Amino acid sequence: MRLWWYAVTLALVLSCTVVHCQEDEDEFDLGDEVEIEDEPEPEVVKEKVIVQYVPPHAKGPTNFHDAFLEESALGKRWVQSTAKKDGVEADLSKFDGKWSIEEPVDQPLQGDLGLVLKSKAKHHAVGAMLDKPFVFEEEPFIVQYEVKFQNGMECGGAYIKLLSQTPDLQLKNMNDKTPYTIMFGPDKCGNDQKLHFIFRHKNPVTGAYEEKHAKKPSGNFARVFTDKKTHLFTLVVNTDNNFEIFVDQTSVSQGNLLEDMTPPVNPPEEIDDPNEEKPQEWDDRKKIPDPDATKPDDWDEDAPATLVDEDAVMPEGWLEEESELMDDPDAEKPDDWDDEMDGEWEPPKIKNPLCEDVGCGKWEKPTVPNPDYKGKWKRPMIDNPAYKGEWKPRRISNPDYFEDSEPFRMTAIAAVGLELWSMTDSILFDNFIVTSSRDVADEWAADTWAIKQKQEGSSSSADSVVSGLMSAAEDRPWLWAIYALVLIIPLFVCFRVCFRGSPSDAEDAKKSDEASPDDETKEEGEEQEGEEEAEAAEGEEESSVRQRKKATKADLEQTADQEDTPAESTEAAGDTVRKSPRKGKGKTRKE
Repeated sequence: MRLWWYAVTLALVLSCTVVHCQEDEDEFDLGDEVEIEDEPEPEVVKEKVIVQYVPPHAKGPTNFHDAFLEESALGKRWVQSTAKKDGVEADLSKFDGKWSIEEPVDQPLQGDLGLVLKSKAKHHAVGAMLDKPFVFEEEPFIVQYEVKFQNGMECGGAYIKLLSQTPDLQLKNMNDKTPYTIMFGPDKCGNDQKLHFIFRHKNPVTGAYEEKHAKKPSGNFARVFTDKKTHLFTLVVNTDNNFEIFVDQTSVSQGNLLEDMTPPVNPPEEIDDPNEEKPQEWDDRKKIPDPDATKPDDWDEDAPATLVDEDAVMPEGWLEEESELMDDPDAEKPDDWDDEMDGEWEPPKIKNPLCEDVGCGKWEKPTVPNPDYKGKWKRPMIDNPAYKGEWKPRRISNPDYFEDSEPFRMTAIAAVGLELWSMTDSILFDNFIVTSSRDVADEWAADTWAIKQKQEGSSSSADSVVSGLMSAAEDRPWLWAIYALVLIIPLFVCFRVCFRGSPSDAEDAKKSDEASPDDETKEEGEEQEGEEEAEAAEGEEESSVRQRKKATKADLEQTADQEDTPAESTEAAGDTVRKSPRKGKGKTRKE
């Protein structure tokens, strides 16, 4: 990036230098120029290269993979829910959002299909069963899929739910209450941008499930909601409880299930005793009023805080008969003013300009602080001899304590589900894969997303740079200051190069008797006869000036010997004022 900005700066400086030099070349007579017609350069028309879609094949074991090769997959493998959402009005409770398997609007690969969320402001739910359930045992868990926000994203999600294996799981009844093991993917509403990783942990003591949320990713991913390109989301959960999240195969977050989830997987060993209460005799006041203190006899609580300054005098020039406000003399009664309906019209008031210097209106003596004022008397504070410290309940063993050293061993997964609400339509999903091999997931991405990225990225590399800068600043506002400096410095350098010395040169040209470049150019363009006359006039002028200098010197020597009055000296000097006709400058010379 530094080299890029340096290149921009250098280009600006060179362009300004060329313009500056071009202006200097105007003063030279280059003679007759031969006009040469430039041959028109052939127009280069860049045609978009059409790449035919090649269906990918998983190069290893998977629990699920789908590239949406057929439109008929919706209704067969992918089942739309017909359930209703609890606690919502009847018109909004149905999962009646439309889904479709179709090509994207901006198609990077000819013939490629994806699963598209088609409706706005509706509940959507669709899912597909895994080829075989994923059981969290001795192999890592990896889920990966693509999302393309074809219309950007205002408010909505594009996350997936990996549904838990339960006896009553039916995709046609899937809703927001359907148990899931992992929820993963992007979500945005307004300026709130998230990349969810949530897993439901089973309490081994009570058997209850509790959601555990990963911390917000530190890496930048905001561009995925705005650039309308295909993005790849990958979650890797290893058997050692470490996890990592990737966006476009770049790590944006990593952590540990035992250390970086909220709330923590394992509860504390000890808790405050919920049945214990603070004793009534417990005194936790550090300071108390001194019980032995008494108010001094000379303490006057009724003394006023301020007194009238009897020594004050009205400032000189104070206008007591003038009012601080006056009618606006420029105000006019509105044409539609009705005295009967609106009352008698009065012009608005403005500040009296006569009051600005000193003041006007009734003058009153100001007040000053009362030196005898002490206010209400209060007992001074002293250390509390009965202070026992801050009370805290005693700690007891947590009856719900447990220690799960392997939270990786989650509830088995049986299906992939999309249960979403969105205010933006045309969200495209593609190339889902669930596997235990990172190599298999990477090869799957190489055959799908990497080809799309190449096609989409080749069209606007400059836009991707700008969008990357803008996206980085969204998560790091301090970058705007850096961008401002990077822009200001080249502009400042360009300004100094382009306009260096221009004001001072103009002033020097005005103060100097020498001809400017424009004047010289004009003189060179005159006829020879005019030049000779100008030279003759110049010679006569210089001769006249030398004679006047000699006469002035003699007059000054004679004046020094005589005792002339100031008035006479001034008059004599005034008689010697002459105008120099040279260059038409109108300069004067005192003799």
